[in-house]
Amino acid sequence: MDPVESIKTYKDTSFAMLLAAQRRDWPLYYMQQTDIYMTDSTAMAQVQRIAVTDSAENWYQAEAPHNIELASLDVILMRKDPPFDMEYITSTYILEMAERTGTLIVNRPVSLRDANEKMFITHFPQCCAPMMVTSGPAMIRRFMAEHKDIIVKPLDGMGGESIFRLTPEDPNISVILETITHRGRKTVMAQRFIPEITTQGDKRILLINGEPVPYALARIPATGETRGNLAAGGSGVGVELSERDRWICEQVGPTLRKMGILFAGIDVIGDYLTEINITSPTCVRELDKQFGLDIAGDLMVRIEQQLEG
Repeated sequence: MDPVESIKTYKDTSFAMLLAAQRRDWPLYYMQQTDIYMTDSTAMAQVQRIAVTDSAENWYQAEAPHNIELASLDVILMRKDPPFDMEYITSTYILEMAERTGTLIVNRPVSLRDANEKMFITHFPQCCAPMMVTSGPAMIRRFMAEHKDIIVKPLDGMGGESIFRLTPEDPNISVILETITHRGRKTVMAQRFIPEITTQGDKRILLINGEPVPYALARIPATGETRGNLAAGGSGVGVELSERDRWICEQVGPTLRKMGILFAGIDVIGDYLTEINITSPTCVRELDKQFGLDIAGDLMVRIEQQLEG
């Protein structure tokens, strides 16, 4: 995970997972991406035994670091936030070596590599609004000419970073497309703008082994904003899943199970699937608080079943 000292305990999903595992008396070992390594063909890590407290201050105690073989662990939760760069990919190679010796990795390293969080939705065209993936500014302009109001975003970001809304009247189209595509050298995604985000928000739906939590967190954009992301100032409102939401989950869930993606967060705006987040999906703490749930606990139950199986 990312540095434990920097998390916000009231909203951090990784922290909720630590608490849920600790309630089961499971020994917890904490490591960052830079702590895992290989010796010959053995996956290793420098770890710290950790204990956590559900508090705004002094929320963790960590013992002195020591080195272990990753294969000595029953399960490893990979919760490193994007960017999904070569360092991230290298980490999945190391984790895959531990997986080969019997350790359960959540989510599977090969799936983390294969299922780009923006591109993965192209596996489910029946769920999606019109979109285009390209590095060509001219192609994006043609897409915009057809759909009038579009969103353009990088394939490797998170938290609403570098997401632009464009219309043909925007005087900054050229510079935005030059910047986001690195003058035609970087591939991005363009999607038709879905106006329901303004009133209904960008719904985060969490799935455990392909089965949805019955409530979503609708992230409503702040005044004057297009992005609903909480990191971009959006506000989170809990809502029950609609029939359309459940239908989308039915389309996506079996593929998640097949790929060994035990924990995912899909984003739905209006009637459309817009992203599938599998690296470090969030919103557990917010939904738990609003609806009296224990989503991380449900995930631990599923992990335990997987280990027994």
